[in-house]
Amino acid sequence: MHRQWLLDHIEDYEARFPDELETSERFKQFVAAHDDCFERTCLPGHVTGSAWIIDQAGQRILLTHHRKLNMWIQLGGHSDGDPNSLNVALREANEESGLTVTPVAESIFDLDIHLIPARKSEPAHYHYDVRYILVAESDAFTISEESLDLAWVSPKELPTLTDEESMLRMLAKWTAGQYKT
Repeated sequence: MHRQWLLDHIEDYEARFPDELETSERFKQFVAAHDDCFERTCLPGHVTGSAWIIDQAGQRILLTHHRKLNMWIQLGGHSDGDPNSLNVALREANEESGLTVTPVAESIFDLDIHLIPARKSEPAHYHYDVRYILVAESDAFTISEESLDLAWVSPKELPTLTDEESMLRMLAKWTAGQYKT
């Protein structure tokens, strides 16, 4: 089954983050119930991949001021049929920043389920977002059409740009060293 790789990685995530069991169980149920969960055409929602990009020194995080959502968040996007969410995160990081990035680990850093509002002909739906820590080979990024801006920010700066719960959760995991496997 093309969904098994992700389901196995979510099981590993559950073992590392048992306090997030409600989210991971909901995530697994969605993936198991929808053969087309990696496609945008899956109307209840779809799996996406995101990148918590850090600099070489591990001191800063690259954020995008997302054009459609008008908020500072991590880079990422749609799976477009790719069942390997790590590959999706790597692809999206490169497309949205021009950076060459490498994963810190294959393990999932964070899972998040969030509602995307209806827009034009697209109904409201959920993004089942799988997030990974990636390291940028350089600091020199390129801003894509999907972003209003990109910025390297320190952990102390991040809360001044967003109060989004999942961003603050990832920051807490990062600063506590919970990304290590």
